Amino acid sequence: MTDNLFESFSLNDTITLQNRILMAPLTRCMADENLVPTDLMAQYYGRRADAGLIISEAAIIRPDGQGYPNTPGIFNQEQIEGWKKITTAVHLNGGKIFAQLWHTGRIAHSHFSGVTTVAPSAIAKSGTVARMRELTYEVPKAVNQEEIAQLIVDYANAAQNAIKAGFDGVEIHGANGYLIDQFLHHDTNRRDDEFGGTPENMVRFPLAVVDAIINAIGNEKTALRVSPGAYVNLAGDDRDRQVFDYLLPELEKRNLAYLHIGIFDDSQEFEYLNGTASSYVRGHYKNTLVGVGSYTAESASDAIDNNQFDLIAIGRPFIANPDYVAKVRKNEPLVEYSEEMLASLV
Repeated sequence: MTDNLFESFSLNDTITLQNRILMAPLTRCMADENLVPTDLMAQYYGRRADAGLIISEAAIIRPDGQGYPNTPGIFNQEQIEGWKKITTAVHLNGGKIFAQLWHTGRIAHSHFSGVTTVAPSAIAKSGTVARMRELTYEVPKAVNQEEIAQLIVDYANAAQNAIKAGFDGVEIHGANGYLIDQFLHHDTNRRDDEFGGTPENMVRFPLAVVDAIINAIGNEKTALRVSPGAYVNLAGDDRDRQVFDYLLPELEKRNLAYLHIGIFDDSQEFEYLNGTASSYVRGHYKNTLVGVGSYTAESASDAIDNNQFDLIAIGRPFIANPDYVAKVRKNEPLVEYSEEMLASLV
């Protein structure tokens, strides 16, 4: 039984979702050469509007945040106009959509922007760039205080651009080893100023971004994705637990639209979290929580019944099944996802 997935859910006084099933952010690398969303992308999102909420693929807040080819931006007017086609398609079909705001930090590459990559500390990721294996990751520039201040402004501007483009709100990408997450983990944050070294300092920049966006568009339209358990793009450290112990109550005070776990498989356990990422966050955060990570409709329904989280974000099955929500509601078989599906938008 999955009846609870089809209950409406109020994020707050201004946003009510038609069901508890969210479409997770899925990087598709299908924007044009100017990082402008296309008509095909509008059709793709419009077909999935029966989700309670669509979280868009991550949108770059400024040129130096790009780490993958053809990922859409949200920092100029042409991009805003492209996104308007997408939000219009979703709204015409009765859906709601948040923009995920993204800066990849040390996962970015100067190949895309022509400028130096930036991060909390000058520590390169090993290996080659995803989807462009000919590129090796570069040593980033450690941002100074003036550059940090500008990043905060750029995040807030991107949030305002999202609202201009017709989005119902924004999800700040603070997970999966990208810029904000890099400040929250000792592996990538080796700073000795007020932005590193202690939990209070390591959360300073992420919270400043959250507060700037709240001031720009309102807390009811602001959400955040976090990865307390390091599992991709950086390594975990036992001290990371103290950082998130400090961060989560601070986030709870801000009455966000929701908090979203960043994890590919929520059965993965982390010794320094004493279990899974979602169980750890639920134990430290009492407001609306979005679970994700290889759940089926049935296992997600059980998890919601057990108060593990309030909403479920579904990823790859939404690529394979534009009508995912209808199929689950009718208990119809799903098309199985395969890597070949990444080659086109359907």
